[in-house]
Amino acid sequence: MGASPMHSPLERPAHGRGAHETIEMATGLFYLFALMSAASALGVVASRNIVRTAVYLLFTLVGVAGLYFLLDAEFLAAVQLVVYAGGTLILIVFGVMLTNKSPFSHFEPKMIEVVVALTIGSIMFFALVAGIIRTQFESQPIQSASYPVDKLGQTLLGDYLVPFELASVLLLVVMIGAAYLAKGRRRETD
Repeated sequence: MGASPMHSPLERPAHGRGAHETIEMATGLFYLFALMSAASALGVVASRNIVRTAVYLLFTLVGVAGLYFLLDAEFLAAVQLVVYAGGTLILIVFGVMLTNKSPFSHFEPKMIEVVVALTIGSIMFFALVAGIIRTQFESQPIQSASYPVDKLGQTLLGDYLVPFELASVLLLVVMIGAAYLAKGRRRETD
């Protein structure tokens, strides 16, 4: 009689009751993160209070990071949390607090801005739905291959150094422009 091979919980064969429970849990987490991201994104768009918009944005970014974790893209999830949720969102909140008279001021868009935003949003939504409908999804789960983070870092700071730095300069220019515009509005109201 041969002994059956021992498997760690991560190396367990994908059949039986345990695999079914794992798939159900992953599906439930997917819907939870997707619903959190979608609802928070709608909150970002619908809210007229700048501080509430920043909080909704935080929940949107955390939901997207959760989706990255479910896709076994741990590096992207960590970057999402550290760079966007941790860094950029804090800069936005401090920028709003420092440049605005009242951090609880309300944003009143013009009608043309609402029409343009709804038009672009509708086009993007229908393009996304069309892309999902036309995509041929595989019926078998994809085995995730591990990727070396050191190679990713060498590529990012080697081959793609210029686009990486251009993105950082672009973010800096956007922050300076936002502070300048907010300061200009404050002078007009005084």
